[in-house]
Formats: sequence, structure tokens, C-alpha cells
Amino acid sequence: MASITDVIAGSDVVVCCGSGGVGKTTTAAVLGLEAAREGRRVVVVTIDPARRLADALGLESGLSSEPQRVEAATGELWAMMLDTAATFDGLVRTHADDAEQVERILANPFYRNMAGAMSGTQEYMAAETLHALHNDERFDLVIVDTPPSRNALDFLDAPGVLSRFLDHRVFKLAMLPTRGGLKFLGVAAQPIFKAIGKVVGSDVLTDALAFFQAFAGMESGFRERADEVIELLRAERTSFVVVASPRHDTIAEATWFADQLRRQEVGVAAVIVNRVHPDFAGDVDIDALSTDDPVTTALVANLRELDAIREAELAALAPLVEATEPSPVALLPLLQRDIHDIAALDDIATHLFNRAT
Repeated sequence: MASITDVIAGSDVVVCCGSGGVGKTTTAAVLGLEAAREGRRVVVVTIDPARRLADALGLESGLSSEPQRVEAATGELWAMMLDTAATFDGLVRTHADDAEQVERILANPFYRNMAGAMSGTQEYMAAETLHALHNDERFDLVIVDTPPSRNALDFLDAPGVLSRFLDHRVFKLAMLPTRGGLKFLGVAAQPIFKAIGKVVGSDVLTDALAFFQAFAGMESGFRERADEVIELLRAERTSFVVVASPRHDTIAEATWFADQLRRQEVGVAAVIVNRVHPDFAGDVDIDALSTDDPVTTALVANLRELDAIREAELAALAPLVEATEPSPVALLPLLQRDIHDIAALDDIATHLFNRAT
């Protein structure tokens, strides 16, 4: 059976998925740290605007939208945070014909609202950022810390949604003024656009039509890029790692997500379960420890309780293990301290990769 180490070694992209609060960001940081130690040139990118990745890496100044070197790490480890609007602007600059077209689009109010607020924009720009980093010669491994599970599916679907939108009749209708050579000022007088204007407002309609006029000619570039992103997300060397904790709700979410990946013919490369109670008893026969000594009796009772908790956690994990077989499943113990620096990440890596202390 493959190991987590094998998954890292055999991947160009690792996508970490899971519910909120299960240690997904920390796991992404640990995988990046280990891969850097093994000689990979790694960048870890988080879609979450919170400071979790920066905190895990001990970066007091936080992260920016550009990769920055994590100096405390052995090997080449970089980290960054997604900037949705900046990424969208970059796409416009890439596919526009000239600087004038770029300025018309970037200054358009409809575009500015869409770039920051349209449903699915963040997920698509995350996929676009992944594509850009994958093709950046500085890196040979990209690790993505995604939003919680159901949003992670949006991340997987977003490039296809964009392609379908560009082929949708509504988009083609909006592009008719540019393709048919109609004068912009006369377009708003057309019955269908007048009806739309009554719903969304004439100013919004005017801005939207101006945006589509400025966008003319860029559709093919956006569509081709979206298709490239889809291909990358489903590539053989792109691995999805599901992260969970031993609670029934997070296991149910992770199992559901694993099933969704299987339905999309992507699959789960590995499962990492954080905060599992350690096996305190080990090979010790608890029953043989019974004694009349009150202190020992109390210790044995505590050991039995911890053993029961662990057994319940392992039982809760069973559906996830079954749903992801034969992918490796790694159990990480509940630790005594929070993760705020490289040393703490190294402690987790010791357990995850079975390194000698």
C-alpha cells in the first residue's frame, strides 16, 4: 500500500480538503515542510483569508498574494494567500488585446463588483492560481489548502462552470451588441435589454453592457485557460488528500466528500485524521493492572476511559476508511500544544512520517 510519503513524492499538486476546524491548514503546512525536506521546491497556497497558514508557519507579518519564502524551513518552502481580485485582474491582463482594453475592463463598475462578489469567483480564481503556480518554474510541488468540503467541490467545479457560462445563451445574448456591430447607446433601447434594466436597474445594465463590449474577443482565451485548469485538476499527478478529525460529523462530511470525488472520477489519494487519542495502553493488559492500591486503581480507571475513547474514535472512522480504500489512512495523535511555528509542525511531521525522535 502507498504511504503519505509516496503521495507527496508522486504528485505535482496536492489538494487538501476537509471540514472546517479539522486541522486542514496545519496539515497542508506539514506536507509542504516535509516535501521541502525531501528536496522539493514547494509552495503552499491557502484560499482561506484568515491567518491560519501564516500562524502555522510562524509568520508574524502574515501572507501576501505573492509567494514568500519561509526562511525557517529546511529546503525550499514558500507560502501565499489567494487574492481573488488581483488574480482576476491578472487574467484580464493576460487575455486582453491591448492596454486600452485592460483599462476599460478594470475601471468598469460591473467588473469590479463581479470580481469581488460573484458566486464561484473565489473558487475559480483559486483554481487559476493553482494553474499559474504549477507552471511557475520556481516550484515543482503546489499544495492547496481549500475552504471547507462543500466549497472545495466548488473549487473543483469552478473551471467547468466558467466554460459553460461562456457557452450559455445569456452570455452570447449579452455579447450580441459587440458581435453584431450594434451601437452601444442603441442597445439599451432593445426590448429585451429594457426588460432586464427594469429588474437590475438602468445603471447596472449600462455598466454590464459596457463590460461585455470591453470583454469582446477574450472569451476564447478564458475558455482555453479554464479547460487547462480542468485538465490539471484531473491529472494523474494531482492528488486529493482528505483531512478529518475523529468526530462523527466531520467523518460523515469527509466520507461524503470522498464519495463525490469518486463520482467525478478523481478519487482520494490519502486520508489524514488529526487529534486522535493516542493508544496509551499499547500492549499492556489493562486487566492485569488491577490492584487494591487506590492510586493505581484510579490510574487504571483513567486508562480504561482513554482506551474507550480511542476505540470509539476508531469505530467512527470506519466508514471513511472503507470509502477510501485502498488509499493510506494516517492517524495523528492529539497534541498538547497549538501549532504556531516550524518546531510544532515538525512534531506533527514526526508522527505523520514515522520519523525517529
